Amino acid sequence: MMEYSLNILGSEWIIIIFVALFALLGTNKLPEVTKKLGRAVGEYNKTKADLQNQLAGITNTNLHITGPVQTEREKMEFIAKTLGIDFVGKTDEELKNLISSKMSSPETKDN
Repeated sequence: MMEYSLNILGSEWIIIIFVALFALLGTNKLPEVTKKLGRAVGEYNKTKADLQNQLAGITNTNLHITGPVQTEREKMEFIAKTLGIDFVGKTDEELKNLISSKMSSPETKDN
């Protein structure tokens, strides 16, 4: 039994798709379809850039770590100190909640 496979490269697929569109749509509708496709690609790129900008704004925090910390509690205390949270006498859970609420508040994102 012989197996046949198409050895088609990337640029050849573009030509095949273009010929198929031309055969299906004819010469009248092809420019309209390409304009719509171009608009869709433009909207996709615009939305992608907006989303990347929003994510970049969210991840920019002003935490300056100068040295290694040994335990999870030290990490939380360091973050709390950086955010201006009083951590003395707080349990780990209370401290996590305070840090989480402070980092998600709008005033922190503006800094």
